[in-house]
Amino acid sequence: MDMMHVVWLALLQGLTEFLPISSSAHLILLPRLMDWSDQGLAFDVAVHLGTLSAVLLYFRHDLIVMTRDWFGSLVTRQLTADARLAWAVIWGTVPAGVAGLLLSDIAEAHFRSPLLIAATTILFGILLWWADHRRKEARDEHSLGWRDVLLVGVAQALALIPGTSRSGITITAGLLVGLSRQAAARYSFLLSIPIIMAAGLLETNKLINQALPVDWSALIVGTIVAGISAYIVIHYFLMLINRITMLPFAVYRLLLGFALIFLYI
Repeated sequence: MDMMHVVWLALLQGLTEFLPISSSAHLILLPRLMDWSDQGLAFDVAVHLGTLSAVLLYFRHDLIVMTRDWFGSLVTRQLTADARLAWAVIWGTVPAGVAGLLLSDIAEAHFRSPLLIAATTILFGILLWWADHRRKEARDEHSLGWRDVLLVGVAQALALIPGTSRSGITITAGLLVGLSRQAAARYSFLLSIPIIMAAGLLETNKLINQALPVDWSALIVGTIVAGISAYIVIHYFLMLINRITMLPFAVYRLLLGFALIFLYI
């Protein structure tokens, strides 16, 4: 890969993975629009490792407490707020995990059309704005009940369709069950950890089986750029989200979706 392509694609992955605008859609579309060759599976693994490192680093203190209290809940059968949140992340991951195992190959083969991406970008952008506009409660992520977790988990499974946005659909679902904007975003980011980890392991397994030559310099640069940009996005998104609302992201999705329709019809 050309190193400039590496930097742009990794930066794009880092900037869009945790914003509600669909990283997969951007990674599919940028090479098509710029007439670049496909970046390949190894690069996808590298940039996902970068974004995973960013979210693990940012939430390291929360994850330590959640892990400790989760193990404690297995022994004492008593749930602290952080143990309950850890269980919410585990159970919220199950629907997407099952959907990924059953449907990932179908999604890879049939769900990458630019017009489908345009439709999902517009549809779920409108839904994001509506969920934010109608939000009345402002609970935190520790208050999630099992029905809330199930709804957000099922919503996350829809992210198999490019253009949906994993973070966008989970934040939307979080808002619909009464979470504050920041709480919905925090839960969405925590939910991303097992999903990104599982996807990375599956892609790594495919990569090992392919036994193709690897451009290590491109992978290292891609991992670092994606990780740094993702960390910055997480920090500022959580800091600003209660001030800016979801409207700018919904508007961006509408503009992107209609631009795609214009380009590909």
